[in-house]
Amino acid sequence: MKRLDKLLTFCLDDRKIALYVSAVQRIIPMIEVSALPKAPEIVVGIINLQGTLIPVFDIRRRFRLPPREVHLDDQMIIATTAKRTVALIVDSVDDVIEIPHERIIAAEQILPELEYVEGVMKSESGMILIHDLEQFLSLPEEKALGEAMEALNPDERKEG
Repeated sequence: MKRLDKLLTFCLDDRKIALYVSAVQRIIPMIEVSALPKAPEIVVGIINLQGTLIPVFDIRRRFRLPPREVHLDDQMIIATTAKRTVALIVDSVDDVIEIPHERIIAAEQILPELEYVEGVMKSESGMILIHDLEQFLSLPEEKALGEAMEALNPDERKEG
């Protein structure tokens, strides 16, 4: 019996990217993002989703895509990493697909030390990059984000 992987595909410009469905909590329409001082450059701010503060990432920067203004019809993918829940701004969410595991080419087979990509698969519409959420932040970025989130402690805000 073949192992099937479930992936959520989404678009950034004309590129298709995917995440493993197991990492995805939900998809929401674009909402207001508040600034998060001292956060790494890739973090555009935070959202308050049902009482939980979640950092919002502009993954266009990771894939070296040209910057663009956020549109009201953009979407956010709320996903879980080993360390935290994150929100990713995407142009649109496409579909959930199931593919045989052996159709995914590991990133190391394509280019050793390929960053932020776990694998690549071919589809009828072209290549789909599988985003590696666990390697998304460097250690200094992770530390800076942790400190910026810690600074949001409600007790500290009352004192300021």
